[in-house]
Amino acid sequence: MNENLFASFIAPTILGLPAAVLIILFPPLLIPTSKYLINNRLITAQQWLIKLTSKQMMTMHNTKGRTWSLMLVSLIIFIATTNLLGLLPHSFTPTTQLSMNLAMAIPLWAGAVIMGFRSKVKNALAHFLPQGTPTPLIPMLVIIETISLLIQPMALAVRLTANITAGHLLMHLIGSATLAMSTINLPSTLIIFTILILLTILEIAVALIQAYVFTLLVSLYLHDNT
Repeated sequence: MNENLFASFIAPTILGLPAAVLIILFPPLLIPTSKYLINNRLITAQQWLIKLTSKQMMTMHNTKGRTWSLMLVSLIIFIATTNLLGLLPHSFTPTTQLSMNLAMAIPLWAGAVIMGFRSKVKNALAHFLPQGTPTPLIPMLVIIETISLLIQPMALAVRLTANITAGHLLMHLIGSATLAMSTINLPSTLIIFTILILLTILEIAVALIQAYVFTLLVSLYLHDNT
């Protein structure tokens, strides 16, 4: 019970060198690929799921926005696999690091905004000043809309970090309580262990949902700028 709650969020090292890069590169290796003309059931299900996800996110985009489809599908697969692997015991979850989530959010957000300013300058600038705004409120609204625009990548990164970190901390606390109660009261241990199993199922759902939400918000930012 004296174990540091945040020990699992410390970036691991190998011989004093950071191993985060290797961990980040590991999830794509788990995605199965096929070299045959006829795919097996796993590959078929994977392709169906990717097609369904990309269709749902790309329906609202025009031709220019659909050029991002490969990047967005790769993003949701990477975040989902990383989150799911982080639920394994004694594993490290890169998406609990705010710096990594910012490194994903800022370039994607900046690319969407720059595309908007290059292709639709008037529409991009119109977001800073809603139609019909009273003249005295114009400076204040421009400042508020500018802050709202600049805070979007931070909101993306913080949302993903907070949800994944909170789930891992809760699982750690309930797991520690289960281990402590196992030598004191067996019926209470069974109840807490049942809660832990239900929480684990919930965290699997959260891992997938957060990957979808992150990618969907990036897709919405892209839609607003194309």
